[in-house]
Amino acid sequence: MRAIAINRSVLEMEYAIRGPIPQRAAQLAREGREIIPCNIGNPLALGQQPLTYYRQVLSLLEDPSRIRRERTLLAGGGAPDPDAPDEYTLGTAEDMLQQLKAGTGAYSESQGALFIREAVAAFIDRRDGVSATGQKADPDHIFLTNGASEGVRNVLELLITGPADGIMIPIPQYPLYSATIRRCGGIQVNYYPDEDREWSLTREELERARARAAKQGVRVRALVVINPGNPTGAILDEATQATVVDFAEAHGIAILADEVYQDNVYGGTFVSFAKMVGGRNVPLFSFHSVSKGFFGECGHRGGYMEVRNPPAVEGSSCTLLDVLIKQASVSLCSNTIGQILVGLAVQPPPPGTPPYARFARERECILADLREKAGIIKAAFPRMAGVHCFGRTGAMYLFPRLERLPAGTNDFEYCMALLEETGLCTVNGAGFGQKAGTHHMRIAFLPSQQELSAVLDRWIEFHNRYCTAG
Repeated sequence: MRAIAINRSVLEMEYAIRGPIPQRAAQLAREGREIIPCNIGNPLALGQQPLTYYRQVLSLLEDPSRIRRERTLLAGGGAPDPDAPDEYTLGTAEDMLQQLKAGTGAYSESQGALFIREAVAAFIDRRDGVSATGQKADPDHIFLTNGASEGVRNVLELLITGPADGIMIPIPQYPLYSATIRRCGGIQVNYYPDEDREWSLTREELERARARAAKQGVRVRALVVINPGNPTGAILDEATQATVVDFAEAHGIAILADEVYQDNVYGGTFVSFAKMVGGRNVPLFSFHSVSKGFFGECGHRGGYMEVRNPPAVEGSSCTLLDVLIKQASVSLCSNTIGQILVGLAVQPPPPGTPPYARFARERECILADLREKAGIIKAAFPRMAGVHCFGRTGAMYLFPRLERLPAGTNDFEYCMALLEETGLCTVNGAGFGQKAGTHHMRIAFLPSQQELSAVLDRWIEFHNRYCTAG
């Protein structure tokens, strides 16, 4: 066929999480090799079971005729089926249907169903301990999105107006940011949290990154923070968060707070950037998702974005919020099942209700299992020559530093060789960005404990042999 010209920014985007190493893993799987996929945060694909309460409500909403049938069975007086929806669950589905009005198959408001946005606002206020006189979340400033990624892309698309506009991102970072900045024609401005100090961040580093960009003619428009971190899994402390807010306020730039792993802190403490900003006039875009946490509902693509302190738009009577609403209206709305899952995630069954005990048990089992699997992997690192892992464990990932790779090799070659020999599929650190001269790998601790335990001895043996070769 005749060659055609396409957008070079799209052509040059990179996304290592589904890049050459996972592609080779897929080929090996087709050839019959056993693969342990630790390259992507996709919990339900790796054996995590969906939460019963969520799926019961979803099934009733998709087939409302079941509500009456289930009530008839409940009234029958026979032995109750422990897997059947109880009256509270039936009532939840019925209430949602009434508020959706046209069911799950119709468009909602462009920002998402109002009753769900109200539930999100109430969740944010509960999470942040906002009193009646505090800085309360506004449902009209909340957008229900097809996963958090859609919200991020929409904001970056608005903020990047030309090739001199820069977005500060932490290195290492989730490739959504580097890829979207490139697609929008902007400039990626790297800043480097201090790995050896638990991925902490100083004002000096932020100022260094901004000043370097300014010398190159780049205008920094926003700063991205990922908390807990992806790929590092590190949890930011409040001092670091306060540093970010002070810096953004001093330079009049927006904060994009990726907080999709806020439930994955395993005994640590999560503090939102909405709480840290408080009443200060700092534009803030916060993102959350039902793909992570203990929900794991990646395929349903549900998420939300909260906007605080939206600035006015130059040369217009609009605020940025007005433009975001216009932008959302072009897409009509996010998918309704994802919206419903967001509503369920921010309004779980309360204590004392029939589904609560099972819901709480499933939630704690999932989070405890994730914590244990992270511990299993971390316990193997001291047995590997020159492997160190920094920061408190959060999110679904570990990001160990590989300090003894043979001369002339890199972390891509290491991860590819590891896959070929052991079947363990990871992502090399260069796919996320890293300080020059360092090598890393990202491991998603989602496969079963049995799979991880079985592969660890092979990994340790491979690593020590690979790093002493030659």
